Amino acid sequence: MAFRIQVMSIVVLFNKPYGVLCQFSPQAGRHTLKDFLPQSEIYPAGRLDADSEGLVLLTADGALQHRITDPAHKLPKTYLVQVEGVPTESAFEQLRSGVALRGFTSRPASAREIDAPTWLWVRTPAIRERRAIPTRWLEITLSEGKNRQVRRMTAAVGLPALRLIRYAVGKWTIAGIEPGRWREIEVAGTR
Repeated sequence: MAFRIQVMSIVVLFNKPYGVLCQFSPQAGRHTLKDFLPQSEIYPAGRLDADSEGLVLLTADGALQHRITDPAHKLPKTYLVQVEGVPTESAFEQLRSGVALRGFTSRPASAREIDAPTWLWVRTPAIRERRAIPTRWLEITLSEGKNRQVRRMTAAVGLPALRLIRYAVGKWTIAGIEPGRWREIEVAGTR
């Protein structure tokens, strides 16, 4: 009979700035996690593309890392997305029922229009803006996370993403964490 011992594990909540690669190994001319995080032997539990911003979770606990990233655990991920265009009910219906993308159909997502976040930092470089095309903000929550999935979903429903911020993973958020900053928290894990 195998026994599981409960231990406390450290999770680092990092607010990844735009343009930062979600890796520790250096890449010429690019910022990586190593430029911001002094901790050693921690690894991202999921990734964000360089052109996305927001919450990246990191831990040294492999079992916890697996629980955070494994779609079987259905840990919700909430994104704030500035899109080009005005969403229609048809676009929301597609996002909420699953969008056919190249290679797979996304699981149903929670999607709604929100006001532009007043607490949001200025992005450098700024997003492109076209006077004749309005933009809107959406809140999209997924229980999966394939490569560039949110961008692919919004583009497929006619709303190209201009800016994408991961706000939350499960109960963890970037609330109160400035871009390039991090917070450590203890969570229960098992070994």
